[in-house]
Amino acid sequence: MLPAAHRMRRSVDFERAVRRGARAGRSTVVVHLTRVPGEDGGPLVGLVVSKAVGNAVRRNLVKRRLRSAASGQLEHLPQDALVVLRALPRAATADYAHLSRDVERATATVLRRADERVR
Repeated sequence: MLPAAHRMRRSVDFERAVRRGARAGRSTVVVHLTRVPGEDGGPLVGLVVSKAVGNAVRRNLVKRRLRSAASGQLEHLPQDALVVLRALPRAATADYAHLSRDVERATATVLRRADERVR
């Protein structure tokens, strides 16, 4: 489970991560990441699961799986990171292992891209 201290809640943070951050995608998820100098409260993770993913039951299942997958990535994220995980429609039919693997690989890619932007 994703700790409450690491959950993104403000729309400004979502917008900043999606519009200004680096992006990496896989078949089930797109990961957006930006770094905010001076924000050292730990990485914040937000989820976007649209109706294109499925009905409410399916979307909630995908959200639970994404939260769990994101909690495993917290130790790899910088303390000043804002991360948004956007579920794609294929996430609705993917099992947890596939979704988790996609989150892990996309996070690794987006971290490399974010580091390249800083240089």
